[in-house]
Amino acid sequence: MDLHKNPRAVLGCFLIFSTFFPDASANFVFSVSHKFNGRDGRSLSELKAHDSRRHGRILADSASAVDLQLGGNGRPSETGLYFAKLRIGSPSKDYFVQVDTGSDILWVNCIDCTNCPKKSDIGVKLTLYDPKGSSSSKAVTCNQEFCTSKYNGQLPGCQPDLLCQYDVTYGDGSATAGYFVKDTIQFDKGTNGSVVFGCGARQSGQLDKSSEALDGILGFGQANSSVFSQLAASGKVKKQFAHCLDNVRGGGIFAIGQVVEPKVKNTTPLVRGQAHYNVVMEAIEVGGNVLQLPSDVFDTGSNAGTIIDSGTTLGYLPEEVFNAVMKKILAKQPDLKLHTVDDQFTCFQFSNNVDNGFPLVKLHFKNSASLTVYPHDYLFQLKEDVWCSGWQSSGMKSKSGDSMTLLGDLVLSNKLVIYDLENQMIGWTDYNCSSSIKVRNEKTGGVDTIGAHNLSSASTFTTGRLLLTFFLLISAVF
Repeated sequence: MDLHKNPRAVLGCFLIFSTFFPDASANFVFSVSHKFNGRDGRSLSELKAHDSRRHGRILADSASAVDLQLGGNGRPSETGLYFAKLRIGSPSKDYFVQVDTGSDILWVNCIDCTNCPKKSDIGVKLTLYDPKGSSSSKAVTCNQEFCTSKYNGQLPGCQPDLLCQYDVTYGDGSATAGYFVKDTIQFDKGTNGSVVFGCGARQSGQLDKSSEALDGILGFGQANSSVFSQLAASGKVKKQFAHCLDNVRGGGIFAIGQVVEPKVKNTTPLVRGQAHYNVVMEAIEVGGNVLQLPSDVFDTGSNAGTIIDSGTTLGYLPEEVFNAVMKKILAKQPDLKLHTVDDQFTCFQFSNNVDNGFPLVKLHFKNSASLTVYPHDYLFQLKEDVWCSGWQSSGMKSKSGDSMTLLGDLVLSNKLVIYDLENQMIGWTDYNCSSSIKVRNEKTGGVDTIGAHNLSSASTFTTGRLLLTFFLLISAVF
């Protein structure tokens, strides 16, 4: 399955991508933990396979900030997906859901699921959501506003008592299907909200495997159906969020609201009309030298621009760019004996400090924004003295421009990344993600301090030998 192919849209999975959000008035911080903490080693090919496959009124009360703790470790040789613990229903129960900026709905496995995993090998207890067991649960029918807005009109054959269905197939054939419900989600500090989300009745492919099981997925994309868009549309939150993923000590921060400290001045515009968070890359510099590349090499057809996605581990470049970058990186050490792992990863033995032995990679974007990727970011340690490159080729660019430039966690870790939908821009700065940030409190006019957390440090998780997966969840586009 090629990374650049969009997943097939199935009836019930049409998502409306919109950048319109009303004014907002609160900040939210979500607790996130790595999905693959505590698992045994996984092959490098599984890592890349994962990356390729995943390619109403709410919040009854406003709140100053909700500090849901972040956990895990972003080093690709140890951990993978981030997940959040949400409390859903009345009485509330805990659900562990993947947090992903590249998908657009929240869904959890439901009690009537025919083939949902019963246990997880990643160190979390799975819980099936039971709509009948929650006094605050309400069905979402096909004639209600959420459903008609999601499908851009009422579906043929809709009757008032028919549930609003969802059905999403991902690029590798994995699929999730079910129906939408509305229920209370409880955040920390007593904040409750009512959110529409998917009740998963059928999973297939990798989604029904206990080896990769979570309770569901929390989409943080731009479509109206995402949790972020619902929060913004309620007028209760700012149309801004940020994450800071710590792959040194583990954990980090995920917050909704305007970050006021540190100041992030290194910003570039978002490409409008795109399903994902796309920006315009203009050049790549390796070791202080700007690579000589065709001017249109980063034009990617319908996927205009470069995708910024915290839901992906590696960095993917068009083949022509990938070859030029790797040639320049490896030129610093001409005596290296290269070997290939899993037919796709360039690896080598190196016993010295990689930051001293390999060049910086600097990415240049529109509006003079730049992002520095350090050797310890783009190289990961496979085992003692054996290192591999996290840069990957996304394939040759076709006549239709069907290729991909995508920057995952190897690029984004140890940086505060802000997503500002109000001003249609994204920005970043190098940052100690184990410290704290300050987020404006729109309710009081003050500022809230949001500290970093590392859930895994207080859990029973153990570090595996090679826990390497990060899904790229690509929403269905119509």
